Amino acid sequence: MPFPIRAITLDLDDTLWPIAPVMLRAEQQLDDWLRTHAPKAAERWPMAAMRQLRDRISEQHPHLAHDYTEQRRLTLAHAFAECGEDDAHVDAAFAAFYAARNQVQCYPDAIAALERIATHVPVAALTNGNADLEAIGLARHFKFNLGAREHGAAKPSACIFHAACARLDLEPAQVLHVGDDIEMDVVGAAQAGMRTCWINREQRAWPHADPRPDLEFDTLTALADWLDAHPLFATPQSTSQTAAA
Repeated sequence: MPFPIRAITLDLDDTLWPIAPVMLRAEQQLDDWLRTHAPKAAERWPMAAMRQLRDRISEQHPHLAHDYTEQRRLTLAHAFAECGEDDAHVDAAFAAFYAARNQVQCYPDAIAALERIATHVPVAALTNGNADLEAIGLARHFKFNLGAREHGAAKPSACIFHAACARLDLEPAQVLHVGDDIEMDVVGAAQAGMRTCWINREQRAWPHADPRPDLEFDTLTALADWLDAHPLFATPQSTSQTAAA
């Protein structure tokens, strides 16, 4: 049964683009930078070791679970300190990593589908990651980008979903959250009182009896098709307010 939607919040990593190849390239870019500018760190911390160090830093700083940027910077500071490199390199090393982190390749359907979706209702990005939509070139498609680092807590915490709804000036039940992650996106948003759409590109089986996603598609194109087929149920806030007046 269709239901009213006045806005959409959209996950980024593994919803608009696959994140694994992005991170691999970013780690390789960082390794290349270290070999040129901080060779002692490159020798002590090759890619696999640097990845393990980052995981260890993450475990040691659970209060930074929402802040991938600070986790990465702490990792670099630790790596430089342990091998005697100048920690003044941290900013430049992170910049090399982060530039590559924002060189994403969207799924083939994603951009055209996003453009179609945005013609129906406002779309806001809601992510645990630290992608820069301006650098990527997609910011124009979104009302705003609310990241876990900016908010101070990560999905599936209800507070980040509620913060996005507040910025949209809508109740959670009026907003559809769209994402690939079962727990972070679908379960988290459902428990926050939102409608949910699972982008299931890998044809996985849904593991829970409850909650279940309100919608499930294998591409963003299929969501755009659904919105096209149910125009009365995708109502921008301004339209509904005008009608009510």
